[in-house]
Amino acid sequence: MQPIKFNPLLKSTIWGGNKIIPFKQLADNQENVGESWEISGVKDNETIVKDGEFKGMKLNEIVAQQKDKLVGADNYKRFGDEFPLLIKFIDARSDLSIQVHPTDEIAKKQGKGRGKTEMWYIMNSDKDAKLYSGLKMQITPEQYKEMVENDTICDALAQYEVKEGDCFFLPAGRIHAVGTGCFLAEIQQTSDVTYRIYDYKRKDKDGNCRQLHTQEASECIDYNVSKDYRTEYMPKQNEGVNLVSCPYFTTAVYDLTEPMTLDYSELDSFVIFIGMKGEGKIKDNEGNETTLKAGETLLIPATTQQIKVEGEIKFLETYV
Repeated sequence: MQPIKFNPLLKSTIWGGNKIIPFKQLADNQENVGESWEISGVKDNETIVKDGEFKGMKLNEIVAQQKDKLVGADNYKRFGDEFPLLIKFIDARSDLSIQVHPTDEIAKKQGKGRGKTEMWYIMNSDKDAKLYSGLKMQITPEQYKEMVENDTICDALAQYEVKEGDCFFLPAGRIHAVGTGCFLAEIQQTSDVTYRIYDYKRKDKDGNCRQLHTQEASECIDYNVSKDYRTEYMPKQNEGVNLVSCPYFTTAVYDLTEPMTLDYSELDSFVIFIGMKGEGKIKDNEGNETTLKAGETLLIPATTQQIKVEGEIKFLETYV
């Protein structure tokens, strides 16, 4: 099987900016693009293969056809015909709402299917870009509800100024929000369950406030407080640097200036490359060749044993 590229799903939003179209080098005049869904098996939002042997097929159709050959034996047993990861680029021209996601267990109790654990890798964001991640002070569920009502919930949240290369792991239950000026890659469980905690009392074009999910969110929030929610790591060239390892995905960053061969012969999973900067040539052990450049995302099947990457390129590698 060849590595697979997909047509992105571009989503215009009230908070969307203008970074995604040029970053992906698209000939498109769509405005206010807040999200590009790069690889998605979310129902009614599945990405479609761009070219090659599976051209025109939806992602979950390929999973159903190829099964463990695409995703790996353990992943197919665990997730069936639904692809387990959702990959996005996000560009925020203004603040997104304060949100939380449930764990798998709580999602099932609430009749929502899967929960959502995710991570952010910050790209070339605005100079004053900020985001929220986690609680900075101890509060009770009752205090949380009061703070939402009296518009002080942001006072309880840890806020970070961000720069390119920053990484944040967001396990289910951690309150978070992308802030104005942030441009980032997001890796998450395949789930679209989001509970909106606070939306700054903003009104839509009809003068209505967006729905909040105060009660559902209160059942999901992890009320523990940590000193620092940013993922600390030491950037290096020409070797993989681990960022996140969790039951839902493992992610590393590679910043290459010389050729490198990655061995996946012992890995029972697909692998995804997400291009951050530069361009590289990708060649697998079966002789398939393609390119990966900034703004592109590549799905490498579980049958692939080795990948050789040549060129000056920075990319994220993630798998389950």
